Amino acid sequence: MSPEKIGVVLKRFDSPDEIRTFEKGRLELVRLGSIILGRASYEPGWKWSLHVGPMTGAARCEVEHVGMVLSGVATVAFDDGRIVELREGSLFHVPAVPHDSWVVGNGPYVSLHVLGAERYAKAR
Repeated sequence: MSPEKIGVVLKRFDSPDEIRTFEKGRLELVRLGSIILGRASYEPGWKWSLHVGPMTGAARCEVEHVGMVLSGVATVAFDDGRIVELREGSLFHVPAVPHDSWVVGNGPYVSLHVLGAERYAKAR
């Protein structure tokens, strides 16, 4: 019996439902039932406040994120001075409080988002 006949949905990020692009990065979105998953890819030198913030009209990201780092290293910096480093294999929860983020080092950063992708990098 085929997956379609039993109600299974199979998708891949190779053919996302939506792509949001911005300087030095992109977000690929895949819809599975009521869930939207995102794969975020950033080049070295990417910084949220420089490359995503202007298109959203915000100085800091306020989206809650739950996900996993697939490759590379990035930081999340909060306005109170806390900085958290996200490395390959890390599972993360970033609360919906103002924060900035940037790629660390000379390699690309890729993460999978299971919460927050639908609101991320959305132009106002």
